[in-house]
Amino acid sequence: MRNLDFSHLSSNAVGFERMARELEGLFEHKTSAYPPYNIEKLEQDGYRITLAVAGFEREELELETENGTLKVKGRKTPATGERRFLHQGIAERDFELAFKLSQHVEVRGARLEHGLLIIDLARELPEALKPRAIPIGQAEQLALPS
Repeated sequence: MRNLDFSHLSSNAVGFERMARELEGLFEHKTSAYPPYNIEKLEQDGYRITLAVAGFEREELELETENGTLKVKGRKTPATGERRFLHQGIAERDFELAFKLSQHVEVRGARLEHGLLIIDLARELPEALKPRAIPIGQAEQLALPS
């Protein structure tokens, strides 16, 4: 039987922790992505995506959401003048990452700090979907079909 790779389902998904935990045993390795990133679960229903974007300016980064997907793009402006590297360990290449967001997960904000792009997200359930207590007492009885 062929080994299936489900790593792409958990490495770019936010709000699908249960599914990711269930699938963890089904694959051995995770895919690598540029730039490297972390996805954290914060208190309550918060999440944080942190991308290592060393060398990128704020103007070279773009975030957008569409149809439940958060897209993060980096377009590096070519450096002016000739540069001679003895060693180049910091990649300065364009990138595009897409993160599938669980239903009701919204982007709250983004900031660039010390070469890290930090994106905060939160799950906002509509009132109709939140659990509610139903009091037991006098209630109108519904008629049964005849």
